[in-house]
Amino acid sequence: MKIEKYATPGDLGQAAGKLGAEWIREAIAEKGEANIILATGQSQFETIDALVQDKSIDWSKVRMFHLDEYIGMPITHKASFRKYLTERFIDKVDGVKEAVLINGENDPEAERKRLEEKIGQHPIDVAFVGIGENGHLAFNDPPADFDVEDAYLVVNLDLQCRQQQMGEGWFNHVDEVPLQAISMSIKQIMKSERIICAVPDRRKAQAVKDCLTLPVTNVHPASILQEHPNCVCFLDAGSASLL
Repeated sequence: MKIEKYATPGDLGQAAGKLGAEWIREAIAEKGEANIILATGQSQFETIDALVQDKSIDWSKVRMFHLDEYIGMPITHKASFRKYLTERFIDKVDGVKEAVLINGENDPEAERKRLEEKIGQHPIDVAFVGIGENGHLAFNDPPADFDVEDAYLVVNLDLQCRQQQMGEGWFNHVDEVPLQAISMSIKQIMKSERIICAVPDRRKAQAVKDCLTLPVTNVHPASILQEHPNCVCFLDAGSASLL
């Protein structure tokens, strides 16, 4: 793993977006298309903004997969990650080849299997991910399952994860945060050819320290990124403050 530190979330996002765009262009040049994963949440604002502002990417050759979504969440809710990606990415680029979004309103098991079949046909070139305040990767809360082969899982969200969602302003009270989600698995994320991990903000500092400096353990799920052969982790002054 390579770690890069920047002064502000904006600087971090520009750097992460620039590298991501470069890797997407390389995949298109090599394969004729690129398959990417996009994370959501407050921590990804600047990185996604930098990506959509990059005019060098032929988005008609890019297929986008989605990391996770709450079960039962309508797309009209402000916390919907489908809504997030539609407004912040899909509507702002010039026609992606395909956007494979998770529909949390569908039967969870059927939706999980649909997504698994789809991603199995399209190996991921570039994954954009973050690290949660509890160290989670996607919605794989600790202790995460590092061994399950399924590409997508129905997962239970722990209290710290749910408190983070409330703290970021997506919900008014922790009791409003759904108890379950459909999440891409750890193993599927690790199959990505390249990974960009963007983690701004002081509130992520302890999770960053635990996941990037301690031995790999499912108690700190994102620590598994230490084992990926081509992962760059972008931090700002706040998130890197305990390193």
